[in-house]
Amino acid sequence: MERSEEESFYLTCRAVYLSLFRSSLAYMTSREQLCTVLQQAGRNPSQRALEKYWPTGTKKLNFDDFCEILKKEKQADTDQLLRIFKKFDLNGDGHLSHDELSVILTSSGEKMSAEEIDEIFSIADVNKDGKLDYTEFCRLVGSTAQQCQAAALEKLQVDAKLMKQSFGSQMETTSQPKPPNSEALHGVEPETLQKKDNRSSSRPSSARSRRSSSSTAITMGSGSISSGRLAEHKSLQDWHHTCLRGCFFLEEDGTIVSLQYRLHIPVTSSVCLTMRPLNLSQDADKPSPWMCVDTALFVMKGSESKEDSNLVCFTESREKDRFVWKGELSAGSYLLLPFTTGCRLKRTRKDANKMAKLVNRTQSGDLELTKEFKAALSDIFEVIDLDGSGLLSLEEYNFFEQRTSGEKCDEDAWAICKGSFANTLNQVSGACFQMYQNFDTQKNELTKQGFLELNLMEANDREGDDTDLWLTLEAMGYNHRLEMVESCPFAIDVYCLDGKATLRAAHLDSGIRMLNSAVQRSITSKAEARSLKGHENVLVYTYKGETRISSVIANKSNQKVTVHINNEQSRNCVSSRGMSVFAVEVPARTKMVCQHVMALIEQQEWTYNCTESIIPSL
Repeated sequence: MERSEEESFYLTCRAVYLSLFRSSLAYMTSREQLCTVLQQAGRNPSQRALEKYWPTGTKKLNFDDFCEILKKEKQADTDQLLRIFKKFDLNGDGHLSHDELSVILTSSGEKMSAEEIDEIFSIADVNKDGKLDYTEFCRLVGSTAQQCQAAALEKLQVDAKLMKQSFGSQMETTSQPKPPNSEALHGVEPETLQKKDNRSSSRPSSARSRRSSSSTAITMGSGSISSGRLAEHKSLQDWHHTCLRGCFFLEEDGTIVSLQYRLHIPVTSSVCLTMRPLNLSQDADKPSPWMCVDTALFVMKGSESKEDSNLVCFTESREKDRFVWKGELSAGSYLLLPFTTGCRLKRTRKDANKMAKLVNRTQSGDLELTKEFKAALSDIFEVIDLDGSGLLSLEEYNFFEQRTSGEKCDEDAWAICKGSFANTLNQVSGACFQMYQNFDTQKNELTKQGFLELNLMEANDREGDDTDLWLTLEAMGYNHRLEMVESCPFAIDVYCLDGKATLRAAHLDSGIRMLNSAVQRSITSKAEARSLKGHENVLVYTYKGETRISSVIANKSNQKVTVHINNEQSRNCVSSRGMSVFAVEVPARTKMVCQHVMALIEQQEWTYNCTESIIPSL
């Protein structure tokens, strides 16, 4: 059965790790071991990168650490290496002498010694003619990395015991029918965590046999029943209402970022907060694929630092596709942190062979945007039009620029966009708008047509090269078929009985420390703690919400603990971890979110069955 990109990634991680270590619970104990296992995975880490991943004082890293590092380290780019070689091949004969190679390896990057250069040349001189055939050398570099990974995978797959070893048996799936509308599960493979009935554990020394294990079993009903609380919204029509849009973006390392918001309540009042995915589909019978992605809103009081902020509430109740909190808020300013568990917003496999066209040339030779690209840009406009006015302000456009290029547009350049300073165009430098014309605007804000013109201008500037356009699309969550698969637009609504609340976007950030703290508190405040047998200072909090089950592990001891998590007996579930068996390392005197679990098929009953156990220190 075809594997998802995430499943393939973790399988490769495990294969590479187990090709060098006896178990994926074994630790890397030196920087050299880290370098070796990264090279085995087809990476070529620099010394600076290794120093960052293994700072002074580090004694060991585990398999989880390796996976996170591998996400950040890019595959060795043989095409880039080939371009560098060609740059120094002055006569263009496809070969480099020893002296020419020395210039390359001592003029840029991490400079090598003469002995290292001699050693490389002795290996790279594949024809033994005193010259380096760099095209063949680049091919060998790429094929060697692939062969190493293929050998590791082959070893893993023929060794059943290794295949089932710790940190993830998500590949051990059974043949299951796909759920209805499975394409709407937004990157989640239907087989994840879904097991046959009465299946015994595949683990010879499973968590159930350990003295220090603890199990939790919860059966949840179908999520298809409409909530009766929807009738309450009729009473909200007389309340003061404000709303803004936003979007979750999935990063390459698996983290999820979004805008954060500031809410100001003028007087103490009854307030209703709602959050929901934003449907951009024009077809009522075919909603946007991200509509199944879960959303939540955490309300914090205080400054924007973890230490000085307090969790006030979160949208816990569900009403169809939205999550709701209703209660009283005191007058003042609050920080709103959007959240999704990651169960249904996951990285997908990129298919370079199915890349859509973005621009065409007309018969007159002019460039035009394709119909498909215009549709994607139209959806992007809806996402970044935070107030839904149909126009982009400078602030709204800057959030888009921050996401796609890391830059911001200054006031002078924005004035050029609005058409008020066209004659001073050449005097503006370093701005995100380097324009040759003005764009369609209304009320001093950019229209959707102006946004399309802006992208057409970018295509013209690069004479039809769509590389930068694709970078923008990928940053906004699009794949090569122009499908938004790694982002989820959402809408936040605030209803206030007394006085009109104001809501504004604050900044684009993962807010991971504060958000993790808020999620932890939301779970520990609602769930009872139970200790693992034999480890009274290791507590597990399990929160049962209307649509998800979440757990936190609290380590109150003075030593780090590693907790083994086994979800193999769960049915019709999908985990935020993407694996049915894994381990969580919890430092001394800290809490950590273990996992979030949701129904794979919402219309069916699902069972959460989790066993936690302590892994003895090696």
